[in-house]
Amino acid sequence: MGISKEESLRVLAADDSVVMRGIMRRLFAMQDEGQLSGLPAMELCGVAQDGVECLEAAARLKPDVLVLDLEMPRLNGLEVLDRLRDENPGLPVIMCSSYTERGARSTLEALARGAADYVMKPSEQRDLATALQSLAQELLPKIAALAKRRERPSERRTALTGQGARAGRPDERTGAAIEVVVIGLSTGGPSALEQMLPRLPRDFPVPVLIVQHMPKLFTGALAERLDRCCALRVMEAYGSAAILPGTIWLAPGDSHMEVSERRMGSLPGREARMRLHRQEPLNHCRPSVDYLFHSAARLYGAGVLALMMTGMGSDGLSGARAVHEAGGVVLAQDEATSAVWGMPGRVVESGIANAVLPLAAIAGELRQRVSASRTMLQAVGEAAVSTAVSRREGIHGLF
Repeated sequence: MGISKEESLRVLAADDSVVMRGIMRRLFAMQDEGQLSGLPAMELCGVAQDGVECLEAAARLKPDVLVLDLEMPRLNGLEVLDRLRDENPGLPVIMCSSYTERGARSTLEALARGAADYVMKPSEQRDLATALQSLAQELLPKIAALAKRRERPSERRTALTGQGARAGRPDERTGAAIEVVVIGLSTGGPSALEQMLPRLPRDFPVPVLIVQHMPKLFTGALAERLDRCCALRVMEAYGSAAILPGTIWLAPGDSHMEVSERRMGSLPGREARMRLHRQEPLNHCRPSVDYLFHSAARLYGAGVLALMMTGMGSDGLSGARAVHEAGGVVLAQDEATSAVWGMPGRVVESGIANAVLPLAAIAGELRQRVSASRTMLQAVGEAAVSTAVSRREGIHGLF
């Protein structure tokens, strides 16, 4: 069900900066005047200059989305989020963050406390026009996606049941052992990772590589935060790092991450290494999930397990298809537990998902599939050795 032309999305903005409140007013005036096309109608139904005003306005105006500043008097953004948990738990919140180390850490804490997404404040822009353009590209599509997420929950549950039934088909894998897990996320990703990754055990036998759409300062802070709560080591990726079990690698913001092969000199075998580069954004993203998934499919073939989790847009769809065509496993997070069912939804709609899973079941599915694939390969190898020995003994028995 779409939003009718007569019906506007109602947005509440809370910020203690007079300049920022003025920018928000101008932004929604431009959107209302039709200068920003391709999105549903939106209106700024109210502004608040501190946390107390924000909570009062949210109760009175009943907005579809709240755009919330972190640093405000009386109640700051984190305190507002804590109150909203009880007073208005279904209201999607987008944090307005400054591009600083402190801003990055506070934003990640806000996402853990229930905020759905964030945008960067345009404080570094040269002029008002550039600031408006930047905010329009980042903020307005997120408002539209999060507001749509709230529509008709009963219809979403019905649709999900059908999607799950279509995706629940037997594996078509060739029997290769899973050698690597690659994950792509965007909107809602940090909170989802913080819930899922700590459920992977310390002895998880394959490396995990993740592309989360975030700026550079944020990915470093996210890696540190995840490392504190995970049994596995979590690190921000760096060039030429050896890709070995025991570590979860997070792509750094503003760099694409790929896996590449390095021959081991005169010794037999190969070694997987990290490759980072800053080629043009792909699908408007850098890092891009597609770069990681395509490179994993090339290097590991059927040994890839690709997981698409919550996120807006379609980044990673092409790479997930490459993994599927190489014989690997493709999993997707379900709609009900995704902040935005864009990236995983595209994978499911394409028909390449081996399974569609709620967030709480993903870690268990990863453990089961990785373990089963490696156990099966070991059993096949042992059976082959046993057969060879039996044949040799049979031949010797003839003489």
